[in-house]
Parts: sequence; structure tokens; C-alpha cells
Amino acid sequence: MKPFVQEIAAGIVLIMLLAAFTTGQFSDLHDAQEIVAGIILLVTLIVFTLGKSPIFRVDRAGMAIVGASLMTGFGIMTIGEAVEAIDAETIVVLFSLMVVVGNLKLAGFFMYLGRLVFTHIHSCRTLLLAVIFLAGILSSVVINDIVCLLFTPVVIMICLKVKVNPVPYLLGVAMASNIGSACTFIGNPQNVLIGSLSGIPALDYFAIAAPLSLIGLILLYLFIRYTYRQDMEKTFTIETNETSSLVIHKYLITKTLLVLAFVIIFYLLGLNLTLTASFGAAFLLINTRIKPERIYENIDFNLLIIFIGLFVIIAGVEKSGLLSLIYNFLPPQYMEEIPLFGIMAIVLSNIVSNVPAVLLLRYYIPADEQVLWQALALLSTIAGNLTVFGSIANLIVLEIAKKQGIKITSKQYLKIGFPLTVLLSAISIVWFEWMR
Repeated sequence: MKPFVQEIAAGIVLIMLLAAFTTGQFSDLHDAQEIVAGIILLVTLIVFTLGKSPIFRVDRAGMAIVGASLMTGFGIMTIGEAVEAIDAETIVVLFSLMVVVGNLKLAGFFMYLGRLVFTHIHSCRTLLLAVIFLAGILSSVVINDIVCLLFTPVVIMICLKVKVNPVPYLLGVAMASNIGSACTFIGNPQNVLIGSLSGIPALDYFAIAAPLSLIGLILLYLFIRYTYRQDMEKTFTIETNETSSLVIHKYLITKTLLVLAFVIIFYLLGLNLTLTASFGAAFLLINTRIKPERIYENIDFNLLIIFIGLFVIIAGVEKSGLLSLIYNFLPPQYMEEIPLFGIMAIVLSNIVSNVPAVLLLRYYIPADEQVLWQALALLSTIAGNLTVFGSIANLIVLEIAKKQGIKITSKQYLKIGFPLTVLLSAISIVWFEWMR
């Protein structure tokens, strides 16, 4: 279908729907809003599942804008209600953390870390262990998608220098970033959202989730080491002078790490994360040797737009009354059982992505039920390891590898990711049942 034909068809459909609303063609306005909200939600989930529209040139961020606009355009929500639906604290926290990580990237922190650690490693097994735990630990304090974006090229560079198969190490980066980010409320976008919505103290969640993340990282190492056991027998030496030409700004690295440490410490002490993160980002912006526009280039505005649009779309679905129909298929009294709730979190996170899954499942969590919030945060994150499309972090690693001529197939990913996720999810569900 040619582009102008697509645009005409889309315009005709929108005009017909608007005309039906304005001329009273629908017998019940409430029913009409449910239908339109359902269509918007369905199309949005399809685009989020595929990564782009199968017909129009619309990606996830574009669909979030379109869906939110249609919710207000068809009168399901007013502009004021749409603005109120946006969780501003989540957006501010995500933006602030991106500013901090942007400073670390421009200072050469990830390259410096790679040089510092990997020059002291001489075997493939130790290299795999270092990659997994570095990716996991870094992802617990900064957003895992960004860790993958910046850490993957370092791992590829090291693997090419020592001439080892990069696939097991890249799988380690992708999966460890999901597992590591699951243990904190600042490790990934959906956990930032859950931390804001649930009001659970950060230390309380960390105390419950950290043991599971540690188990997950150990299991990941064992799975990859066994699957690629022949590749793990090699030894090598990385010459220090091979990486000495890297440009590193140690002053900026030190300052940014101190700011990040203070943000985390004050958050753990009970201060509002939005406040601490925004103050940290503001300090780095007004007290830096780097032009602010260079930092803004490292902000993932697409992710921020996706969140804003999804807040409006899900709020519109709720206001239309469509959620009551969904409740008929999955009654809340059954969803309060951790095994069923956990399975739904894992399945939905792989079908529609973890952020929309969290926004939909939050309505099943009673106000005083902390364990379900904690289970949702952890399970929706480790669910990203089930398939290659289960997490944006996975796709980032695969795309960077592809540009370097390194091919990672879905079969290679599933061979480790599927059994790992099933086993770790089962352990997690039993753990949360016991904690309850």
C-alpha cells in the first residue's frame, strides 16, 4: 500500500469514528468509549509487541503519542485528566538518571572500567564471570538499557582483542543486566515506576530481591559456562598498552560517581528519589566541564515519550470502564495468588513488553499488598530473559553485535534464556510465597 493511500485510509477511519461520536450513532456513549479505548489499547499493544506498526511507519514512541492523542481526541479523557494521569515523578527520575549516566559515558567511565578489570583477567571463565557480575551490578544502580548500550562495545572490543567467541559474553551482558536491575527500584524503567506507585521503602525491596538476583547471576554463569564449555577452556593475556590510548576524564568520573552515590544513599535513608535524583542531575548540569547539549544527546527521549503516552492510554482504558470487562476474564480474587499473578506478569511482559504489563497489572494489586508489588517488580524484569524480544536491553545488545558482524540467533538465546527464566521464576515465586 502506497504511503498516500495509507494516510487517506487512516484519515477516513478517524473521520468516520469522530462523526459517529458527534452525531450520536452509538446508542450508549459509555459503550462507545469502551470500544474505542479497546481499539486504541489493542493497536498500541500490537505495535509494542512488534516494535513497529505492520502498516504505518510508527514505532513504540510514535504509537504512544498517537494513542494518547486519540484518548483525548475522542473525549474519553479531557486534557486535564490526561495531564493528571502522567506520573511526573517517574519521568523526572528517569530523566535525572539519564543525565548522570550521560556524564559517565562522556567521561569514558565504561571504557575505563573495562580496561581496569579486564587487564587483570587471563581466562575465558574468569572473563565471563567478570562480564556477568559487572553488568549485573552496574544495572542495579543505573538503568539497564543504558548499561547495555555503553558496556556492550567494551565487551566486544575485549573479545576481538583476545580472539575469543563473543557470543557467550554478549548473552551474559544482556541477561545479567535484566537480572541485576531486578533487585532495585532504579535499575530499569518499570521498577522506577513501581517504586513510585507502591511507596515501598527501597531497602525493604532490596533486602527481598537481592538474594534472588544473586542466585540468578550465579545460575546464568553456570548455564553459559556449561553451554559454551569448549569456549571456556581458552587462556589469554591482555596487554596494558593496547588500551592505554583511551581518553579518560578521571575528575568527571569521580565527581559523577560521588553524585550517584549521594543520590542512592539519600534515597535509601528515606528521602524522595525524585528530589535526590533531580538535585544530582541539576548539580552535574550547572557544574560541569561538558556542554549541556552533549549530555542531552545521551538522553533517551523516546523512552520518556513512551512512558508519558502509556500513562495516558492506560488511564483512558480505566476511565472508559474497559478494565471491568478485563476483570471478568481474570477476577482480582484469583490474581491475588502469587503463582497466577507471577505467571501473568511473565507472560504479559513477553507479549506486550514489561512497562505496559506493569501498568495493566497494577490494578490487580490491593493498596496494602506489598508482596505483589515486589513480585511484579522482580518477575516482570527477569521475564525479559525468557525470549530475545522480552527486553529492550536484549535487543540493544543484539543490534550492537550485529553492527560489528556478530550474529546471535534466537535459538542461541533461547537455549540459555528459557530454562534460566523458568528456573529463576519458580524459585522467586516460592520465595515470595514464603515471604507472604
